Amino acid sequence: MKLWGGRFEKGPSDLLRQFNDSFSFDHQLLSEDIDGSVAWAYAIADAGVLTRDEARSIVTALSRIQPPVKFNEHEDVHSYVESKLREAIGPLAGKLHTGRSRNDQVATDLKLWLKRACDEATSNIRALALILVKRAEAEAATPMPGYTHSKQAEPITFGHWCLAYVEMLQRDIERFAAAQARGDECPLGAGALAGAPLPIDRMKLAQSLGFARPSANSLDTVSDRDFAVDYLFAASLLLTHLSRLAEDLIFFTSDEAGYAELPDALATGSSRMPQKKNPDVLELVRGHAGRAIGELTGLLAVMKGLPLAYDKDLQLDKEPLFRMRVTLGAALPALTALIEGIELNRERMRAAAAGPMLMATAVADAMAARGLPFREAHEVVGRELASIDELAREYGVTLDGILASKKAFGGTAPERVTAAARAARARLTSSTSDHRQPTTAGQTR
Repeated sequence: MKLWGGRFEKGPSDLLRQFNDSFSFDHQLLSEDIDGSVAWAYAIADAGVLTRDEARSIVTALSRIQPPVKFNEHEDVHSYVESKLREAIGPLAGKLHTGRSRNDQVATDLKLWLKRACDEATSNIRALALILVKRAEAEAATPMPGYTHSKQAEPITFGHWCLAYVEMLQRDIERFAAAQARGDECPLGAGALAGAPLPIDRMKLAQSLGFARPSANSLDTVSDRDFAVDYLFAASLLLTHLSRLAEDLIFFTSDEAGYAELPDALATGSSRMPQKKNPDVLELVRGHAGRAIGELTGLLAVMKGLPLAYDKDLQLDKEPLFRMRVTLGAALPALTALIEGIELNRERMRAAAAGPMLMATAVADAMAARGLPFREAHEVVGRELASIDELAREYGVTLDGILASKKAFGGTAPERVTAAARAARARLTSSTSDHRQPTTAGQTR
């Protein structure tokens, strides 16, 4: 069923349909399209277009529409819904589109979908962050080397390392929340570009769909995809953070470092080398970060030259969003389980953290504490690295003492890490947080 065609003497060619039709992917907006259509039915009933009985008939029929089996018989999800509605209630179905355009319809569907995708991502990010907090609490005093420039620098604790990523994930949660807040405007009622020709109460309509407010300008409304870009940006930065975490863990579990071992259930082997235990989950996360950046830049490139208002280029906004949601829905739970199950080699971590080169900065600090200007102490230690063990003993520098001294706010002292972990848990489980369980794509309703 086409929603257009009255002025055409010939039907669309197969070439047009192959290139133009979007039902093969936008069927994923079925739930949102039905929700928007239900709200529109009630709105135009309030405006006098439908009787209450007609509105109820339409809403009942909409609620019974099932997901498609075939994806080559309809132009898009909107034509599928209208076709199934017509099969159920006949010509009355044609009244539903009064005052509505596919332009404001798809914008509404997409914003509803994005709101749910953000909720899903936030829930899964929070679950990962809480596992890192749990590990941080348990390993607040577990020493390990800290690195700069991929070189051993100063001792830290594994708990402190965990909390560094919790901070990143907290910012990711805030970014998805900010994207939702900016996108919390209902497009329905904007029409094709000039607004609806009906006395629609758009505030009531927006609230019925869970939006904070209606959009303010119909031209902007049907061509706005800022929410989609915001979502892809938040997702690409999240995956950038996850890629950094993955890179660290790949090194920590390497034969050279040997600080930790991956859980069997989240590692793979080699078809050739029987001794291998490969970090495939971590490597895929790292790879998906690159793809995510590509999805973001791709949509920005599509958007950059579009004139007002709607253009068919905007049909290309959906597939990267759908792919991203699936990626996050798989990557975040997998990483959560991996971090929960990773086994630490605490003896090896402690031995590495107690290496003489990691004592150098603390020795210089100890010299400075006895009155030698730090720049001079730095010079002395740099010249005497070969005898750093003797200097450490002379100045009473020990691994546990180094860690305990870093007790300023934000530092790696075990007592500070424990306090920071508790504070992070409180933030993640506060009354303003989303307490829903982690979900995967397709399980949001």
